[in-house]
Amino acid sequence: MQTIRHIFKSNITTSTLKKLVVFMGISLTLMPGMGQTFPSKPLKLVVPYAAGGATDQLARAIAEPLGRSLGQAVVVENKPGGNTIVGADLVAKSPPDGYTLFMGSAASLAINSLLYSKLPYDPNTDFAGITMLAASPLVMVVPATLPVNNVKEFVEYAKRRPDAINFASVGNGNPLHLAAELFKIAAGIEMTHVPYSGSVPALTALMGNQVQTMFDAPLSSNPHIQSGKLRALAVTGNKGLALLPNIPTIAASGYPGYEAGVWFALVVPKATPAAIVARLNSEVTKILSEPAMKARFDRLALELIPGPADEVSKYAALEQTRWSRLIREKGIRLEP
Repeated sequence: MQTIRHIFKSNITTSTLKKLVVFMGISLTLMPGMGQTFPSKPLKLVVPYAAGGATDQLARAIAEPLGRSLGQAVVVENKPGGNTIVGADLVAKSPPDGYTLFMGSAASLAINSLLYSKLPYDPNTDFAGITMLAASPLVMVVPATLPVNNVKEFVEYAKRRPDAINFASVGNGNPLHLAAELFKIAAGIEMTHVPYSGSVPALTALMGNQVQTMFDAPLSSNPHIQSGKLRALAVTGNKGLALLPNIPTIAASGYPGYEAGVWFALVVPKATPAAIVARLNSEVTKILSEPAMKARFDRLALELIPGPADEVSKYAALEQTRWSRLIREKGIRLEP
């Protein structure tokens, strides 16, 4: 107390001095880099799908080590609904303080803006990227009882039955739906889209011969491929898949240039401070660079692709360019 009186060189009453000390304490707390540091409480990672799927597994695999490195728990919250719109909108309207993260994907960060005339959030302006996380091709699967063994035989089979081929997906406008539509154009065949509420009912219908094919995430299809209930014809990436080493790409099966897949990125509300974005990028990038993490996701057919924060918006822009013509030509429009 004497030191403060000496600095101001005046007689300060005890009451005034107490007020001054309180004011200085508040000011120091609010100054960047002083007082409380990020994070000072648990974080929330919002997943726009139900628990158990590939997106949820990726989120939970990241949340645990991220919580350890930050010194605060990272709690995964599943907010499914509206083709990822429910979860995306929740995060877009959350405080931009770094405590609410979003498991973004091709659907939420790129494709929805092409499908819906009006969204409650803007994927191009409402989020700040933390880092790209992972990408995966899809696998074209058919029931084991369908008399085809490769893409060429499937196309021939479909051309002989132009009104009898149905394909499953997990929803209108979903990347799985668009991958099949792109294949229809490339192969010059007709197929009827049958959307389901998720991969489990879609795969059940496929194995029950209610539909004839599906472009699915390897993670969910592979157990049925290994059990012999489904047959994999091709993968949709630009290279083969270690999980299915003997299955060719669609491009190598007679349709050069064909490529489709799914990807995931970590984002936060747009106005989140740059220092917090940089901290989260650094921590997540380190986690995804660990050999054990890479090995874990290799088994799930997910390629980890961490990098600078600005790569997220660049990736989303490329995806919008990739799919905009197909969506426009097919007249695929949805309403929230």
